[in-house]
Amino acid sequence: MDWSKLPDVIAVGLLAWAFASVARRSDAPVSAHWMTGWVLIVLHFGAMIFATSNGALGAWASAIGVLALVWAGLLFTRASVPYKGEMSSRMMLVTILLSYTLYVGALMLEAPAWVLNGAALLLGLGPLTVAMIFLRRFRHLLRWVVVALNLALGTVLLAVQNRPNGGDIALNATLFVVFFGCAIHFLHMYRRATAGAFISITGFFFWSSVFVVGPLQMALFPAVHLESEVWNLPKYVVAVGMILLLLEDQVAHTKHLALHDDLTGLPNRRLFQDRLASAVERARRTRTQTALLMVDLDHFKQVNDTLGHHAGDLLLQNVGRLFSGRVRRSDTVARTGGDEFAVILESPISREEATHVGEDLLKLLHQPMELKDRAIKVGGSLGVAVFPEDAGDTESLCITADLRMYEDKRSNSKDVDYGDMRVDFDRLERPERTTEFGVMR
Repeated sequence: MDWSKLPDVIAVGLLAWAFASVARRSDAPVSAHWMTGWVLIVLHFGAMIFATSNGALGAWASAIGVLALVWAGLLFTRASVPYKGEMSSRMMLVTILLSYTLYVGALMLEAPAWVLNGAALLLGLGPLTVAMIFLRRFRHLLRWVVVALNLALGTVLLAVQNRPNGGDIALNATLFVVFFGCAIHFLHMYRRATAGAFISITGFFFWSSVFVVGPLQMALFPAVHLESEVWNLPKYVVAVGMILLLLEDQVAHTKHLALHDDLTGLPNRRLFQDRLASAVERARRTRTQTALLMVDLDHFKQVNDTLGHHAGDLLLQNVGRLFSGRVRRSDTVARTGGDEFAVILESPISREEATHVGEDLLKLLHQPMELKDRAIKVGGSLGVAVFPEDAGDTESLCITADLRMYEDKRSNSKDVDYGDMRVDFDRLERPERTTEFGVMR
């Protein structure tokens, strides 16, 4: 047994433990894949302790150690696939896992040549077959990168695996493709200028290069001896990079929560005030207009009382999506209260255009929205204020829009009194039968 691998087991185990403690606090969907991958890396080093044993123990330990390394790389790659929900992606994952497991197992256990050739063909042609089956339904650049890498790998394996010392070349080529694929997927997923992204991507490129540089160094400079820790260094670099990525995502998520409404994802009052101040300053500097719309949902309390707070939450989320889809990208839709929304219409904008946008938003509220298998129409009240015609600063602009919104609400409430209304939904059997606040089945 090679107990020199024990320090690596301990070091990677401690890194995996540190990674797990960070991943537990992360909502990132990739953290589970990454955690499983690092457990497999620990298994890899643990198995390599017994790889030098004689007989079946050494052979199976070597096979398990290499397979654990391959599975870890495939899991890291899978975590970075942007289309994981696609059925073709799941088919591709199953095909790749089976083909790599079959080939590496056959290679490490010295299977007959016809088994190795068949496994190499499956490894090269399997991903291509899946891609062609789903070609009309789904296409993505990364899909063809995976297909190209595996086709090239399959070709190399068939060319070298049956030659003298071809097994070592085939194994290194396989591991190179696995971790080079990781680097490509991470490069595509984390296109941001952060330390975590840079360290992770660089680490994976170095990790894949180990399986090319290592054999070349041994062939060209056999007298030069490098400790195994040098070749294992990229693993630690990747682990540190992944931890940094999770921490960066947690910081970004915390900042997002501080400035956005947790329910709808819209800017909250704090961010709304900041953007309104910026919009007013830009309008003042360019001598143009900016408009503020205040929209309050009518009869929201009745929806909560009748269908429950969960339905009320769904209603608010739907309203946020509808409003965001109606305005320009440069405009801002914010949730500033329980059932109150604010819309900042950036310049250039006129009072007529702002009023038109507000009326369109009210029309959206009068369209039925499906909640709990029932169609809800709530309506709303609107207040419009324009800078600098109606107010010369943000506070006065908000007050003016609020006053006009409540004036509109009082005007609407003169027609129907909703105060003591209750609804028996069991009696609402036809779509044309609606309640006074617009709830229909």
